[in-house]
Amino acid sequence: MKERLIFLLLPLLMSGCGIYNKYERPNDIPVPLSYRDIPLSERSSDNLAVLSWRTLFTDTCLQNLIDKGLEHNTELSIARLRVEQAEAVLLSSKLAYLPSLSADAEGSLSSIDGAKPGKSYTIAGKASWEIDIFGKVTNAKREARAELEKTRAYELAVQTQLIATIADSYYMLLTLDRQLEINRATLESWEKTVHAMEVLKHAGQQNDTDVLQAQANCLALRASLSQTEQNIHETENSLSVLLGIAPQHIHRGTIADVQLPPTLHAGVPLQLLENRPDIRQAEAELAKAFYATNSARAAFYPGLTLNGTAGWTNNAGGAIINPAQVLLSAVGSLTQPLFNKGENIANLRVAKADQEIARKNFQQALLNAGQEVNDALTQYQMADKRTVYYTNQIDALRKVAHKTELLMKHSSVNYLEVLTAHRSLLTAELSQVQSCFEQIQGMISLYHALGGGIL
Repeated sequence: MKERLIFLLLPLLMSGCGIYNKYERPNDIPVPLSYRDIPLSERSSDNLAVLSWRTLFTDTCLQNLIDKGLEHNTELSIARLRVEQAEAVLLSSKLAYLPSLSADAEGSLSSIDGAKPGKSYTIAGKASWEIDIFGKVTNAKREARAELEKTRAYELAVQTQLIATIADSYYMLLTLDRQLEINRATLESWEKTVHAMEVLKHAGQQNDTDVLQAQANCLALRASLSQTEQNIHETENSLSVLLGIAPQHIHRGTIADVQLPPTLHAGVPLQLLENRPDIRQAEAELAKAFYATNSARAAFYPGLTLNGTAGWTNNAGGAIINPAQVLLSAVGSLTQPLFNKGENIANLRVAKADQEIARKNFQQALLNAGQEVNDALTQYQMADKRTVYYTNQIDALRKVAHKTELLMKHSSVNYLEVLTAHRSLLTAELSQVQSCFEQIQGMISLYHALGGGIL
């Protein structure tokens, strides 16, 4: 009667110790309800968090590059293989519920003092089955499932990062192309100015110093052109490696054809829990640590294993083709750890510490995600404002440069004023291109910060 009562109370004791509990998301980790100083839209139609990358990146050249990267990128291929490994581990943990079966055959010949050899054999099948009454197998399966979710989230994180990096490199190429155009056009204008100054020098209206200074400025701009061309080649090479191909020229459009959305909507921070691969990965790691702690607790309880054997033997002296007896056996073993040098206690402490670390990492992942979204939104909006300022500045500086050139030809204005006007114009044009690229980067960063949208 006492034994029956103990077995009836065991499930209650186990549930009280948390061995069979399932993971639940911690409710004491705060998730902000809005982003800082950013007007939000919860409509699913315009939230960047739910848009496909094809909707966001409409350049057909870029879309082709992303497709190629998704197919051939080495790191993404490795991430997919890790998912296959985790799926195999989960399958193995599920099969642990089933008994293990094996076949065993033995035969022998024996003779004493030259007597006729005696022949014997045993053919038996063996089975072993661990009864999961203390949650060891269940927690191992749940831990394997959490690991699978973690690897799937990692694959998604790699895929999202790959798309964002390809897009960033592509638009960097467009930016460098435009900077190269501006520098070449400026060099052509400056060379015309040098030629005009040489004519004025022969007419006695310019001195050698101004002419030499103008020539030196042209040489400096040529050096800048060379650096830009080097940057283009290096960016093409790095992008080729991302695509899994040998370094080569990248077919592309122009930055003038880039169409940016007038406004970007980020949805609500709560969506980050479902959309961000790194947050899903961190939570899967927390769930895995939770089940690892349960397994460490289960190690304090006995393990129940059933073993059985069935077969034939002629050890009693029967003929081989006529078995003398049937071999049957069944054994149940209950193993209770009594003294193991404190290993179970130490393992439980380690598991609890790992679980708390995973919890902190999950909390930090949420904070980092919110910061990245806010930074990306701010970058996009501020870069958009700067682009407008630079456009107006360029219009004014072009007029200044034109007028100083006319004054140099028809008055006493020296080349220093012309040089200052041209340098200011060149700086403003390059800054405008850089600001446009930063706005594009803000859009890409927001796409990545929100979890990559729909892939």
